[in-house]
Amino acid sequence: MRRWSWLSLDLRELWSHRELLYFLTWREIRIRYAQTILGAMWAVLQPLLNTIVFTIFFGQLAGIPSDGLPYPIWSYCGLLPWMYFAQSLHMATNSLVANQNLITKVYFPRILVPMSGVFVPLADMAFGLLVLIGMMVRYSIAPGTALIYAPLFLLLALSLALAVGLWLSALNAMYRDVRHTLPFLVQFWMFVSPVVYPASQVPLSKIVWGVELPLRGLYGLNPMVGVIEGFRWAVLGTGLGPGIALWTSVATTLLLLIGGSLYFHRTERTLADTI
Repeated sequence: MRRWSWLSLDLRELWSHRELLYFLTWREIRIRYAQTILGAMWAVLQPLLNTIVFTIFFGQLAGIPSDGLPYPIWSYCGLLPWMYFAQSLHMATNSLVANQNLITKVYFPRILVPMSGVFVPLADMAFGLLVLIGMMVRYSIAPGTALIYAPLFLLLALSLALAVGLWLSALNAMYRDVRHTLPFLVQFWMFVSPVVYPASQVPLSKIVWGVELPLRGLYGLNPMVGVIEGFRWAVLGTGLGPGIALWTSVATTLLLLIGGSLYFHRTERTLADTI
């Protein structure tokens, strides 16, 4: 009989089931583009349309600065890691419910299901990067040596999506209210992340009710701040770049990932009964 505890994460067992992780990921990718007219073009159209809307309303009408770069490419570069994170979080959160027939019939490490959810949107990310390269050519922006760090920021976004997804997927299996709360959470999270405005626009501090609050420090507790600003810095050579916000994002993500793994494994043994 398997022993269950808070520390029951068996990396060797996960490695032995790596082919199942590949199967779950590839199956979701095929379903994602099955019976669609445009197919993979949806991965390009969504960030492009959002970029057009953001450019008109935030770049031109609101006059939000873009670190000295044309607003379209600046906002698109921030949208890519954000949309990857949002899609991964959505898929990971709903993954257990979507695969309940498999979970209730066969034993395997259940954590593979939300893990596959954060790998599927990487396909969309790849198509989006091709458009970003085209935009960089259009605006004559050449990447610098910092480009080698771009995959690390995407890895941080993946880790954060998995961390939060582990919490929410386990909760969603027990309480279906989570799926109704998720769209609001994602929308709110986007506006407290530097997607349509640079993090430099957030004041260092502000007096609220007679108390001086370190707004920039509190803002940096949002892990996506380090991801988006860091990705822009690596690709476009602009933004705040690595700093306290990045290391705060890394520390917060690690805490969420460890806590999410422990909580997920605590509830894993009852998933087949509660899902």
